Amino acid sequence: MEPLITLLVVSGVTLAANAMWFHRDRGLELALRAGLCALFLLTGTVHFVGMRAELIDMVPSRLPFAGLLVTVSGILELAGALGMLASRLVPWAGLGLSTLLVAVFPANAVWALSEPNLPWWDELLPRTVIQMVYLAATLTLVRLTSPRRTRPEGPVDGPCAEPDRSEATGRPPPPRRS
Repeated sequence: MEPLITLLVVSGVTLAANAMWFHRDRGLELALRAGLCALFLLTGTVHFVGMRAELIDMVPSRLPFAGLLVTVSGILELAGALGMLASRLVPWAGLGLSTLLVAVFPANAVWALSEPNLPWWDELLPRTVIQMVYLAATLTLVRLTSPRRTRPEGPVDGPCAEPDRSEATGRPPPPRRS
């Protein structure tokens, strides 16, 4: 529950601060970047300090090298968090974190189904909803920060341009569409 609270509070404070003082156009983008950075700094850190043994226990037994998997996923979470700080890396970090969220979900589900006496937020349904909130945040950020692909205005030159056949047919070329 702490990671969700972190995401919501940091994103909310950043969004409010932007609205009250900075008035930047990209308020939602900045809020999601800050919230996701804080979220994945928190979750990435606990892969090494505090909850490492619990995270290793969460890895399904059919997967080898549980400790290595926890280490790698922690490094990827920390790298994704740091990627939120560099504008050029944000779409890639968001895409990587989205992929990571999907990849680790089965371990979360197995753990939620196999552990007795979990707090309500760690049971399968709430955990799934929380994971979907994280995924929605990362994918929204990818959408907000990905370069837009637009058609250029005016005639298209280059290898994809249609050849001018007016010389061969004696007729003027068709008008260009805009």
